[in-house]
Amino acid sequence: MLTRISAVAATIVLALVATGGGGAAQTAAQKGSASPIALTLPNKSDSLKFAVLGDFGTGSGEQYDLAAQMKRVHDVFPFELVTLVGDNLYGSERPQDFKKKFETPYQPLLEAGVKFYASLGNHDAREQRYYKQFNMDGKLYYSLKMKQSVRFIALESTYMDPQQVAWLENELKTSTENWKIPYFHHPPYSSGDRHGSDQRLREVLEPLFLKYNVSVVFTGHDHFYERTTPQKGIVYFVCGSGGQLRKGNIDRSSGITAAGNDTDQAFMVAEINGDDLSFNAVSRGGQIIDSGVITRRK
Repeated sequence: MLTRISAVAATIVLALVATGGGGAAQTAAQKGSASPIALTLPNKSDSLKFAVLGDFGTGSGEQYDLAAQMKRVHDVFPFELVTLVGDNLYGSERPQDFKKKFETPYQPLLEAGVKFYASLGNHDAREQRYYKQFNMDGKLYYSLKMKQSVRFIALESTYMDPQQVAWLENELKTSTENWKIPYFHHPPYSSGDRHGSDQRLREVLEPLFLKYNVSVVFTGHDHFYERTTPQKGIVYFVCGSGGQLRKGNIDRSSGITAAGNDTDQAFMVAEINGDDLSFNAVSRGGQIIDSGVITRRK
């Protein structure tokens, strides 16, 4: 079955009072505007709700602003987990850095019981896998079985060695969930002018994704938001502007961009109910910059 992208009928209206969280310069919208945004998500009680965040750990005001926006969304759309697509901390990784670049900005979500499940990027020390709040259990790659017949698969894309590839194929082959959702750092498809598509990784992973009916893949690395047109039936997301932002970096001539934003930090929220995955991308300024529904491949 081909992947479908369409609008979602149900609408959640969020009354946002944008107070900002990080102390950096803020836009007028972030300084107190109460203009509402509308999440086009079903928000069903028994669905699986999650968020996607990448390239975030800067400790900057922009990161804190986006984190505050995530909490406002969570107040009305209670996602239970956040998949992290790498570059979780930039620069030093001392205990005080984990606090400044992760624990403090996301403290309201952590206190609300939201779990963060990390994958590692090229800026991340491998020792991060032992950090309790990243829930990696000391593993460089792992999988999570969730409700709504969903299995998330976190990969370590900087060093995609044969052992990991063999593990991935076995995981895809033996798992019985309808949704098998890989997430990792380097994008097999991206319109980034700085990095772009990782052809090496695509050659290794794409045949497995096609063989075992993967429908959607979440990545980061390029510092913007992008949703590709379906590539052989699979939709690839780049969610690399959780803290970092490379303005004007989307190469629109690539021919693979279905939607993109390289003007503001952003994160994603998504909901799986049966065969449909509904998603919204939300900017730091509280705008819905992309939305739609993906129907899983069968």
